Amino acid sequence: MTRILMVCLGNICRSPLAHGILESKLPKSSFFVDSAGTAAYHAGNKPDHRSINVANKYGIAIHQQRARQFIASDFDTFDYIFAMDSSNYNNIISLAKSNADIGKVKLFLEENPNITDKNVPDPYYGGADGFEHVYELISSTSELLAERLKHKHL
Repeated sequence: MTRILMVCLGNICRSPLAHGILESKLPKSSFFVDSAGTAAYHAGNKPDHRSINVANKYGIAIHQQRARQFIASDFDTFDYIFAMDSSNYNNIISLAKSNADIGKVKLFLEENPNITDKNVPDPYYGGADGFEHVYELISSTSELLAERLKHKHL
């Protein structure tokens, strides 16, 4: 079982979308996808209603997810850790215990050579169109990542 973790700041906007989208593109028998936030602001909460709505629009249910904080033991649990932006990448790396831990962490959009800015924008303070844009970035990147992961691990 290959284990993948998506990480943003509060685990209510970007990483729940990335969790749900990537999970929908991979066989559950071989891959486990989860999400977390580098901050505990929303621990235990559902994803933001705008993330739930945009996911629902594309047939992906994320309403059952609950926010949690990234912890150092996640390095032991997960094979791949994808940060939604460079700030969260740095926060994750600061908890690493070894070079092996650091080697598991990448910026999520690094998986997509067609996107120049490798930071998934945080749509929290904007409107629904920001969530749509984030969905499109994550979906196109998840498509590429899922193909690579299936090729490597199946």
